[in-house]
Amino acid sequence: MSSSSTASAAVPPPATQKRTWYHTTLFNAFVIGAVGFIAPGLWNAMNSLGAGGAQEPYLVNAANSLVFGIMGFLCLFGAPIANRIGLSWTLFLGAVGYPLYSAGLYTNNRYGNEWFVLVGAVACGFSAGLFWASEGAIALGYPEPGKRGRYMNIWLWFRTGGPLVGGAIVLALNHDAHSKAKGKVGYQTYLVFIALQCIAAPIALLLSPPEKVQRADGSKVVIKSEGSIGAEFKALWASCKRKDIVLLLPIFWAAYFNQYSGNFQSYYFGVRARALIGFVGNFGTLLSSQLISALLDYKGFAVKKRIIIGFWWVVAWHIIAWTYGWVVQEKYTRNPPAYDWEDKGFVEGFFVLILWDFARQSLQNWLYYLVANKTDNISELTRFSGILRGQESFAQAVSYGLNTKKWFGGRVPLAVNTILLFLAAFPTWLVVRDLVPIERDTKPTSDNESHVEEGLKEPQALDSETKEKFAIGKVSVGVDAAM
Repeated sequence: MSSSSTASAAVPPPATQKRTWYHTTLFNAFVIGAVGFIAPGLWNAMNSLGAGGAQEPYLVNAANSLVFGIMGFLCLFGAPIANRIGLSWTLFLGAVGYPLYSAGLYTNNRYGNEWFVLVGAVACGFSAGLFWASEGAIALGYPEPGKRGRYMNIWLWFRTGGPLVGGAIVLALNHDAHSKAKGKVGYQTYLVFIALQCIAAPIALLLSPPEKVQRADGSKVVIKSEGSIGAEFKALWASCKRKDIVLLLPIFWAAYFNQYSGNFQSYYFGVRARALIGFVGNFGTLLSSQLISALLDYKGFAVKKRIIIGFWWVVAWHIIAWTYGWVVQEKYTRNPPAYDWEDKGFVEGFFVLILWDFARQSLQNWLYYLVANKTDNISELTRFSGILRGQESFAQAVSYGLNTKKWFGGRVPLAVNTILLFLAAFPTWLVVRDLVPIERDTKPTSDNESHVEEGLKEPQALDSETKEKFAIGKVSVGVDAAM
């Protein structure tokens, strides 16, 4: 951290002021949650259909490879951009590309157009990277530290709500008897998604600038930042060279490398079966997230013990998921099915996808908890999270590229995933073994502080001299799902 980084100062305020509801942390949590719900949330809903709802997965996989390749660079380097134009405009730009992606899928579905799919993918890649560069800063930096977990939950539930609602829309539009066979979803599906995603950008402009956020305890938003773009890049490079971060690179790649699941759906399930999987599968993801989060928040164990138990929990579920996946895939390779949800073998194939998502979500939650316990410096956590999300994006770009080809029986992508997970296990264990967790005081300073609701406690104002001591930094993080 450079000497130019700022620090908070406890200065007794001369006066108090009544809080404005649209500057509260709760309102801003709902703003970022709503944008996440509509933009990447509905993007995930489309891709949970397998191949973005298309009949063949190859063009969509190529487009998604573009999305994540561009997104990876923006995740790493988006913070300096956000520092210059502000969080609200960064979030706005982070939302505008999503409806273009959906529009590309619509034109391909209805008219057979291909070039606009790739144009939409490029636009979405730039937007998605900027979205993560601003979303993390808001989710982690706006709430007071004692309520950060609560607001993170609001953010994550909104993000998961997008695929749930999107899945329900897709299922409602593709549930009749004509959708039993393999094929593509109706073009009306994309029109609904485009209309909803167009709302995300104007909602983003409702975000309060960090200096205007009014917390319940009267404190101001303080996120440390480097003094210049050059210093930011220098600090990022220093983080990239750390031994523990280098050891975690394989698991960063392995966490979201399995994009074969979209091919698996398009190969072996009819349209309405894919729509049902896209809706119901989110409940398995939610369950996985809740279970691993309950373990990692369990106060009966020390933080290090929680991390170790979580590691073996993740390993166990990946062994179960991939062993079962290989067995079913070999069966389907010998005799490829085309299941509708009424067919006897539907549940067998459905559970392959459920187990893959369950294992992946447990790894995702555990991995972010591990990284968060490596430092109590939010600027350093910013860089760690940016590296993590950027490498995940690069991995997804490669994986989607790998799945643009129809491999016999899916053996090549399955083998690459299995080998990558196997190779990632030992370096990750070395990091876990040597980790000295940053212990955090999770107890509230007073009973009143732990139970106060938004809007019930007035903040204390800081004088202009104190305000000048605060600087706003940015965070690039990502959670869950594919985007």
